[in-house]
Amino acid sequence: MFWYVYIVKCNDERFYIGCANDLKERIKRHQIGQVPATKDRLPIKLISYFAFSNKYTAFNFEKYLKSGSGRAFLKRHDLINYLNTTKE
Repeated sequence: MFWYVYIVKCNDERFYIGCANDLKERIKRHQIGQVPATKDRLPIKLISYFAFSNKYTAFNFEKYLKSGSGRAFLKRHDLINYLNTTKE
C-alpha cells in the first residue's frame, strides 16, 4: 500500500497540501465538500502528488512541505511557479 502527499489548488487560488493512503477517495471527498479545510473553496484541482511506501515518511514529507523550508523546496524546484500558473 502506498501513502500519498498531494497538492490541490482551490478555487480561491490557494493551495492545500494533504496526505492519504487512498488518493482517489480523498480527492473525491474534497470535491464533494467533505473536507473542512477545502469545502468553502471548491472546486479543487489535483496539481501534484508524491507516493511513499511508508506512512511515516509520507506524513513527515507533508509536514515538511507545509513548513517554510518545504515552501522554499517547492519554489526552488519551480513547482511554485508551475502551481501558480496552472489554470483550468
